[in-house]
Amino acid sequence: MRFKLKLFIDKQVYGNTLPFNYQYECSAVIYKMLAKSDTAFSEWLHNNGYYADKKQFKLFTYSRLQIPKFTVQGSYMKILSDEVEWNISFIPESSTQQFIQGIFSEQEFELGNRHARIHCRVQQIELSPPPLFTEKMQFGLLSPMCITLKHPDQTEEYIAPDHPQANALIRQNLLDKHKAWLGTEYQEKDFPFEIKTLTKPKTALITIKAETPHESKIRGYMCEFEMTAPVQLMKIMYEGGIGGKNSMGFGMVKSI
Repeated sequence: MRFKLKLFIDKQVYGNTLPFNYQYECSAVIYKMLAKSDTAFSEWLHNNGYYADKKQFKLFTYSRLQIPKFTVQGSYMKILSDEVEWNISFIPESSTQQFIQGIFSEQEFELGNRHARIHCRVQQIELSPPPLFTEKMQFGLLSPMCITLKHPDQTEEYIAPDHPQANALIRQNLLDKHKAWLGTEYQEKDFPFEIKTLTKPKTALITIKAETPHESKIRGYMCEFEMTAPVQLMKIMYEGGIGGKNSMGFGMVKSI
């Protein structure tokens, strides 16, 4: 279930400057808003999520802020628009329309770091109708796609969606999400599955927990792609995100 939030940027509070690495902080905003409505659910989601074969999935994702006008100042942006849009998507389990709209309606929150931040107020929240799902669809990305390849020596590599092993990793990730959400294996074993990039993937290096002892960097990719998959897996990908690290703001798609 997908929602579009229209945010008013109150420039009288902190101004209009935001670091480009704000993506991870958005997840903290979501958890805080969930906590205001249902503390137990928020804590459980944050600490546990859904599991499939010891793999953890939070089963929600979100976009970058959709900012109509801004200028670039080094590693910061100066937001010229008064309003921005933010898309959040939950695989619909406990997340009914009334529950989510009630949580986010008229909420206020901050994004940024100690050097620059913005104050946001939710002006409007609306349910975004899903596309007509078919077994072959084309998508763009609203946040970078993250695909992690684990090597035999336990090291990890972030790979692009046109990498030879990307198809198999994305396929398995969707099967794991299906099991985590529904509690059962996907019944079909052999089914058509393919990710075909339509534009050249552009790299995006995101800093997580910037300026803290736990700082790390995650590489994702932005592109348009065509996906062939069963409709049920297509829906899970659309609602929960493609690839990994979705609850940190990676892998939200839009139908094109």
